[in-house]
Amino acid sequence: LKIFCLTPPQARFPAGAGAHVGLHTLLRSEFQALRSFLAMFANHAMQLISKKSPPNKVMVAYGLFSAAALVVYHFVASGEFSAILTLAVIFQCLGFALLSLQVLLTGSTAGISARALALDAWSLCFRLSSTLWLHGYLPVDASGDFVFQAVDVISLVLVFWLLHSLLFEKRRSYQEEQDTFPATPVVVSCLILAGLFHADMSARPVFDTLWMAGLFISAVAVLPQLWLISNTGGKVEPLTSHYIAAMAISRALSGIFMWHARFDITCEPLVEGYNHAIWVILGAHVLHLLLLGDFGYYYVKAIMKQGLGSQLELIQDCYV
Repeated sequence: LKIFCLTPPQARFPAGAGAHVGLHTLLRSEFQALRSFLAMFANHAMQLISKKSPPNKVMVAYGLFSAAALVVYHFVASGEFSAILTLAVIFQCLGFALLSLQVLLTGSTAGISARALALDAWSLCFRLSSTLWLHGYLPVDASGDFVFQAVDVISLVLVFWLLHSLLFEKRRSYQEEQDTFPATPVVVSCLILAGLFHADMSARPVFDTLWMAGLFISAVAVLPQLWLISNTGGKVEPLTSHYIAAMAISRALSGIFMWHARFDITCEPLVEGYNHAIWVILGAHVLHLLLLGDFGYYYVKAIMKQGLGSQLELIQDCYV
């Protein structure tokens, strides 16, 4: 059984010739009713988001994305375990949405690392170069037909918008002098390592390499953000901390899936009889979570004491 192999998309509706004459009218009226309901729901959500209390905004964002994740899991993926990989990218998208919400509400990009977002953009582009047309790294359930890729595309759009805000529209608030982590060597190093240790799930070495490079980059993309935090006094805005936490949740979900699929991931072994690819993949997930170990402890501690609107103070506790 191949965990990552997509089955051909099934026909959603039969194309019978004896369809009822009023079917088109009925479908159109149902679609209009559904559109009206979604419009009312979106309007209500935006009213909640526009309130001044940061916890309300965070709760609305978490609620909307959690609801989307449940819909995908139960109604699109039919409860298949492989859908956990799609849930991982949904929580990653949540992280970028929370950062975007911070920029929209505050009108400032202070505390956000453009270099971290640039690494995320590279990671998403490399992953999409494979998943948009190859099936090797997609979940086997129906969410791998289009939802997985669509969420990644939305994430990429949000990242590009954030980078445009940081580097152009709101450049005055961007802390460029403190955001100095060397990102370019990270991309080059990850490409080299991916060329050596990639799997062969797509049976196309170039795109297998790009997918693995995307994984490596995403595992360390948080480093520039942590670097900026340490250079600016260790204070983390609430929505920035929720962004980092959402990325950690995404990585944990992806890691659970990879562990479950460890016997199905194949590669051309560098050492006869040893499948290096899965251990490299799992190692990248562990590295990401280790990098966020201190942050995770103080994040949970702050949430338990002060709620979702709490501002983290990291430098005094874990960087000095």
